[in-house]
Amino acid sequence: MESMDQESESTEPLQRSFRDPIDESRFRTAMATRLPIQLEIGSGKGLFLTNAACANSNHFFIGLELATKYAREAQAKIERLELSNAAFIASDATRVIATEVPDESVVAVHVYFPDPWWKAKHKKRRVLSDETIVHIQRVLKPNGELHFWTDVLDYYEIAVPRIVELTTLAGPFYVPEPSSSHSMDYRTHFERRTRLNGLPVYRARFVRTL
Repeated sequence: MESMDQESESTEPLQRSFRDPIDESRFRTAMATRLPIQLEIGSGKGLFLTNAACANSNHFFIGLELATKYAREAQAKIERLELSNAAFIASDATRVIATEVPDESVVAVHVYFPDPWWKAKHKKRRVLSDETIVHIQRVLKPNGELHFWTDVLDYYEIAVPRIVELTTLAGPFYVPEPSSSHSMDYRTHFERRTRLNGLPVYRARFVRTL
């Protein structure tokens, strides 16, 4: 109980002061950086983006997350770590990428473990809709990459052929399973849960060559 009280005391001032991820104007500010930009659609609790920002200070990482709670918590963490090359924005990523991201402006787009939304009435909610797939190619710089991972084989077998059909991106290229040495050494929390349960993860990488 004592450790929980200490954690509360240490994070409460930060949670009051960190840059509010609900403020979408921060996205335009982040896009104005001179660093190469990597964009994550559906950043969840922020494990991938936080680890990537720590490992690569020469790139700027932007996470778009619909769940405000997750965006707030992830933003608080990167500020606690004093990372200046990352930002989380609470927003509809599909709308932002369609209306706010300029042509050929990012070096990578990451889409990890999106909800497959199986019900017919919910299919329009899929992150990798036809419209978003086209926009992903548009915003990638030449030699920019799209990384797509999922633990749902049916969704993988739907999304990957649509990417091939709707874009001129080269791929899909095989992505081997990365080794993990500790509990936070996974691409996302979903990957950790999936692999610890002995279930497969399906990975694809695409490259814009034109």
